[in-house]
This record gives sequence, structure tokens and C-alpha cells, in this order.
Amino acid sequence: MSERTATVRRETAETTIDLDLSIDGTGEADVETGIGFFDHMLTAFASHGLFDLEVRCDGDLEIDDHHTIEDVAIVLGSAFDEALGDRSGIVRYADRRVPLDEAVASVVVDVSGRPRFYFDGRFSQAHVGEFTSDMARHFAESFALNAGLTLHLEVTGENAHHEIEALFKALTRALDDATRMDERREGAPSTKGTLSE
Repeated sequence: MSERTATVRRETAETTIDLDLSIDGTGEADVETGIGFFDHMLTAFASHGLFDLEVRCDGDLEIDDHHTIEDVAIVLGSAFDEALGDRSGIVRYADRRVPLDEAVASVVVDVSGRPRFYFDGRFSQAHVGEFTSDMARHFAESFALNAGLTLHLEVTGENAHHEIEALFKALTRALDDATRMDERREGAPSTKGTLSE
């Protein structure tokens, strides 16, 4: 199996991002975005998905957290898309439910090459630290659209910290399942013979 890795740099007037990803990692994370709770979520994303992830983001946090979170999602999604290549041999589909105390998050993913996003739920508080809670939904959407995923998410709970953390963990566990190699399969898991067109 070839190495499934990607290095992506993105620079705009709003953010400068350098990101390294290894899909077949050990869960190592080195993350600095300037938003403490977001760093915590990205570290959990790497740890629970067993992805190696390094992120450096210099964003316009003097405005708010939107551009930093959105742009990291864009770059992370692009890195997954690049690292997966033609998606040959992957499991492709997965679903996970993850609880965190009173909160439960559900994720269903198809690593289809056809980006779609659906979300059902709300966050119980508007902010967790300097992280705007609804940006968790927007992160997942931006990630899905750039990674070429069909992604369905649901979340319930009473504490936004728990709700968002459960969501990130469910997402990364589903991604780990869906991107694993199926030794029985040759080529793309599709009757079309491709997931890249």
C-alpha cells in the first residue's frame, strides 16, 4: 500500500495554513490555530481517528473565529481528498454513534467523491470558550465538501462542549472506518469502477 499522506498550504488575506496529514498514522497531533477549544477538537480528531495531523494556522482572530475554523476545514478536507487518491480498496461506507455524558452524536459517511452535507441538531450554548458553537456544523460541512464526502450528522445534548466533542469524535471514528483498506477488494468500491469522476 502506498503512503496515504498529504501536505497542503493555503494562504489568503484572512488565513495562512500549513497542514500535514497521514491517514495511516498513530494519532499524533501537533495543532496551533489560536483557538484553544478548536485545537482540542483537532487533537481529538487525530487521536480517535488514528490520523497523524500537524496544523499551523495564522488567522484573523481579531475579527472572529469564522475564517480560521472554515479555512482549516477546507485545507483538512483537501488533504484527505489528496491522500485518498483514487480511493481504490477502501471500505467506503461507515457510521458511528458516540456519547459524551448526556450528549450523543451520530455520523454516517460515504467516501463517495460526491460531496453532500446534512445536519440535524442544535448546540445548547452559543460558545465554548472562543469557539462559536455553530462553527462545528460549518467545519463539518466545509470539510465534507472539500474531501468529497457525503456526510449526515445528528447531535443531541444539553452542553455544547459535550455535543461538539461527541460530534468530532463520531466524525473521526466514522472516517477511520470508511478509509480503511479492504484486503478483499481491488479497485474502487463502486459498480462504476471509479469514485473520482
